[in-house]
Parts: sequence; structure tokens; C-alpha cells
Amino acid sequence: MTTLVLLPGMDGSGKLFEPFIAALNGAFKIQVISYPPNEPLTYSQLESVARSAIPDEGPLILLGESFSGPIAVSLAASYGARVKGLILCCTFIKNPRPIYSAFKLLAGKLPIQFVPSSVIGHFLLGRFDTSPLRRTIQQALMPVNTSTLRARLLAVLTVNVEAKLAMIQSPVLYLLGTQDKIVPKSASSLVLKHCPHMKLISIDAPHCLLQTVPDEAARVIGSFILETIATA
Repeated sequence: MTTLVLLPGMDGSGKLFEPFIAALNGAFKIQVISYPPNEPLTYSQLESVARSAIPDEGPLILLGESFSGPIAVSLAASYGARVKGLILCCTFIKNPRPIYSAFKLLAGKLPIQFVPSSVIGHFLLGRFDTSPLRRTIQQALMPVNTSTLRARLLAVLTVNVEAKLAMIQSPVLYLLGTQDKIVPKSASSLVLKHCPHMKLISIDAPHCLLQTVPDEAARVIGSFILETIATA
């Protein structure tokens, strides 16, 4: 049976997948990956964490949300034919905003956990912002210590998995949030450049696409998975 592996965003908890999983309504076998909240690990180290939690056998569909896009790509490249499909959601294969690279040293000192909830709502949720959603995001971030969050932010500034993406032969789906204020549209264009067989679906949603429009996401992703399995 094919396993849908969900790789989480910057919080690393996997808890923010709950609305999306509920919307799938038990249609697929799911493995949610989580990252250690108190270890400032690199992308390579986090990939090893994910690998240790993935089933040893059987076909896989990998979904990389936001921060975990590069990890999903790396895993897909290394697992080869085991991966029947790759789903990238509001994510990137290299620093999506190169202008921020100049602030690398500052990023290592930012008090990330003290960002006001209104700022989180504006950038992550946009017009979909609600108090319950903001609280859910804050609760997911709360257990993650500051040094770990900073390490993940710094990792984004230097990551580049373009070469690995070019190795992937399985079907690829990219979900683009048209209201995304974190990852620009240019990030999906770069993915398409290296993966011309990619299917791009634009959805009226903010960066937290799976959390704000879980039913629509589940419909699109569910169709992709069924089509992929049928033609595998």
C-alpha cells in the first residue's frame, strides 16, 4: 500500500497537518514526520531524521510543505523508483528570497519566538487570518526553542537542491498559494525550470495553504495521488 509521507513546515511538529489529514478522511495511509524541537539541525541532518521515520518498504508519495520542500526533493531523488509522486506545497528548492541572504548574521540573532501574532497572521494567513488559526500556529511553534528556529531560518538562506530535483522522474505536483506572502511565485517557476513535467495548481490561499483551505487541498492532492497510483 502506498504511504503518503507528510514533511512539515518551519515548526517541524507535524501538528499543523491535522486539518488536511481530517479532510482526506482516511483515504490514504499517512506517515507524519516531525523534527526534534530542541536540536538546531541542518537540512542534511533533518533529512536523516525523516528517513529514519519512513517505512522501509513499499511505494511512497512525498509531500514537502514550505520549509521541508528541499528535504522532500532530496528524499525523492535518493529513493528513486520507490517514490511514485512528489508534492511540493508553497515551497522552494533554493533560497526563495535571495535579497535576505545579506541578513544572514542578523537572522542568527532574531527573537523569532517573540514575533507578534498579528505579524504571523498577516504573513502566514493573510485575509484567511482567524484567531483560532493564529493560536494553532503559535502552539505549534511554542515547543521549538529559539536556537532551533534560527538554525532552520539560516538553513533556508543557503539551501540548494536544484541538481537533485533534476534527477526525479516521478510525477510532481506543485501547489501555489496565490496569496502567499512568504514564498514568491518565482520559486515555483524555478522548480518548473528543472522539472518540466511538473503539474502546477494555483489555489486562492496564503502560505498556510493546507491549514486554511484543507478541503480544496485534499481534493487536488487526492486526485493527484489516485492518478499517480493508477499509472504507476
